[in-house]
Amino acid sequence: MGMTIGEKIIARAAGQTSVRPGDIHTVTLDRMMSNDGTTHLTVDMYNNKLKNPRVADPDKVVFIMDHNVPAENPKTAEAHKKMRNFAREHGIRLYEGQGVCHQIMMEDYVCPGELIFGADSHTTTYGALGAFGTGVGCTDFLYAMVTGRSWVLVPETIRFNLHGRLREGVYPRDLILTIIGDIGANGANYKIMEFAGDGEHAMSIHDRTVLCNLTVEAGAKAGICEPDEKVTEYCREHGREGGTFFVSDPDASFAAVYDYDLSKIEPVCVRPDFVDNYATRAEIEAEHVVINEAFIGSCNNGRIDELRQAAAVLKGRKVHPLVRLLVAPASRAVYLQALREGILADLIEAGAMMMNPNCSVCWGSCQGVIGENEVLVTTGTRNFKGRSGAASSRVYMANAETCAASAVAGYICGPDSLD
Repeated sequence: MGMTIGEKIIARAAGQTSVRPGDIHTVTLDRMMSNDGTTHLTVDMYNNKLKNPRVADPDKVVFIMDHNVPAENPKTAEAHKKMRNFAREHGIRLYEGQGVCHQIMMEDYVCPGELIFGADSHTTTYGALGAFGTGVGCTDFLYAMVTGRSWVLVPETIRFNLHGRLREGVYPRDLILTIIGDIGANGANYKIMEFAGDGEHAMSIHDRTVLCNLTVEAGAKAGICEPDEKVTEYCREHGREGGTFFVSDPDASFAAVYDYDLSKIEPVCVRPDFVDNYATRAEIEAEHVVINEAFIGSCNNGRIDELRQAAAVLKGRKVHPLVRLLVAPASRAVYLQALREGILADLIEAGAMMMNPNCSVCWGSCQGVIGENEVLVTTGTRNFKGRSGAASSRVYMANAETCAASAVAGYICGPDSLD
């Protein structure tokens, strides 16, 4: 029997000719990434719990500060110091102030066919380049860092065949939120979500990044897009070559197979307080949900495409006087590109507050925190109760165009509703 993409990647990392769902294998990791959310905990365990510790291969490890940058209090400052000192002592590459961890990994490191552990749940992002990226806790990360290896229970794979094209004004974020709404927040628990079909191959790497990033919100262990020449082009454009293309065999076994006609997807606006609380934007617009804040950014929707979409809506308009609009580009490279294209000027002139490249409002810890009973519409990754501020606040998830239009109107709506 054949294997799926994810199974082939695990087999390569385990030095096996084949693997099956339910098998447990020891694997050699290609890369490891940790951000400032938990790295200080890993450092403490390394220093206090291990006898004669060592980093197996510093070249495979990347530290990225993105959750609370710059430090907002002395406690965070101390955590950052630990991270800087450890990286310097052990020759680990450290990024500070350069963007969200997953965007940096996509821009600078990920290659197709790799098996990557990240100390962050949205490490599933890396499947956009045909890699197997998965999030782990700081204890598992520590073991991986000091041995270069770990273990994997081979997941089953769910196949999503994408057909056709998304209509104008509908984006990959709407698609993945629709899928999560269909299968539920537990619909892919410890499974791989594999995307393929003519619709997938028509998508840019940016679009595929959006899909894979949010697969964890359906419980997935990994999200993987079938790689093609666009992966090669993206890697070359970012100064690297290599990796291995894997595709599922014709006789591969899937736990389930879904087919989506992309032309039927509508703009989505997920209601609080769960990512699978699906609603269309039209349904929410009819409810006239007044907002206090809008956010455009995060590892899911903070790239140049989203900034262009927002700027197109905001150009010549002004943010509603009772609304705060925050924009955080996903990386320094995205920020600079937006600067060169004049996008930043359009956003700022409209009344947006530009943040440095970081997790910002999505993380809800250091920028744009929302208060009691306030309403946020966001391109962030989650809308759990208290995710971006007070427990009584409400978070709606939508695409960048919706967030920009809502910031102007003062309530959740699409650009067609603006004067």
